[in-house]
Amino acid sequence: MKLATYKDGSRDGQLVVVSRDLGTAHYATGIASRLQQVLDDWNFMAPQLQDLYDQLNAGRARHPFPFDPQQCMAPLPRAYQWADGSAYINHVELVRKARNAEVPASFYTDPLMYQGGSDDFIGPCDDVVVPSEAMGIDFEAEIAVVTGDVKMGASPEQALDGIRLVMLANDVSLRNLIPAELAKGFGFFQSKPATAFSPVAVTLDELGDAWQGGRVHLTLQSTWNGRKVGMCDAGPEMTFHFGQLIAHIAKTRNVRAGSIVGSGTVSNKDWAKGYSCIAEKRCIETIQDGQPSTEFMRYGDTIRIEMKNKAGQSLFGAIDQTIAAPQ
Repeated sequence: MKLATYKDGSRDGQLVVVSRDLGTAHYATGIASRLQQVLDDWNFMAPQLQDLYDQLNAGRARHPFPFDPQQCMAPLPRAYQWADGSAYINHVELVRKARNAEVPASFYTDPLMYQGGSDDFIGPCDDVVVPSEAMGIDFEAEIAVVTGDVKMGASPEQALDGIRLVMLANDVSLRNLIPAELAKGFGFFQSKPATAFSPVAVTLDELGDAWQGGRVHLTLQSTWNGRKVGMCDAGPEMTFHFGQLIAHIAKTRNVRAGSIVGSGTVSNKDWAKGYSCIAEKRCIETIQDGQPSTEFMRYGDTIRIEMKNKAGQSLFGAIDQTIAAPQ
């Protein structure tokens, strides 16, 4: 099934069920008003939502209305946890190669991860508001999963069973703030502003055979200012699958329902497939030409991130945003 959260003036919005073709929606009133409620009581509420979803797809729902991504908040507008990995080792290799640094051996066996802000996500069509263009504004096209409860010490296989939903993410980065922050030895903070997610989050069955081994084997499309810059294959080159990422978090703590775990920038060794963040393009230019030539984003720039199934239909709807100055 496909779930979204509509804006209603509150912090958490209203849960809606969305048809498979993203054409219509139906409020989940009577079952649950917010997605977190469903995640907290998944075994009881998910079957009820599935029934509504089946009715909606069959044209039998009582009060359907046209689905409008512009009215969407993030599927989970605020979460108990947002942990973002760097599961595509090619991305790390490019960044290191561009500055003539070796990739530590541990990076191939132990995933990189940072804990981002989860109190204020932005909707898929909301502006990305940044204080200054000089901060080095970059998009990052990613896949993310939403978990149920996963116990401390869970194996990667056990962690996979804890995945409830999949969605897309734009993990915005302010590249010019990153070096000084990392130099402090405490990791990202101000350089990682609010993250955006796709209009809908979907259950694993919606992915069909594209979901294999904890990975989504489909193409992630990134379109910057109307020009397609990334057609990256999200499956085969994901070094650490989502079960491994979740198990990494669970090594020393319980992972609670409503935690969001990101894949990191989707990246391919074949440069012809483009890029899922500008920083990677700049690394490629540095490797080839000795210096980067592509600038970071400016106010008024647009970014669209989308993934289609094998039939060419949008799975999650599109993240479609404009970079904007504070009002």
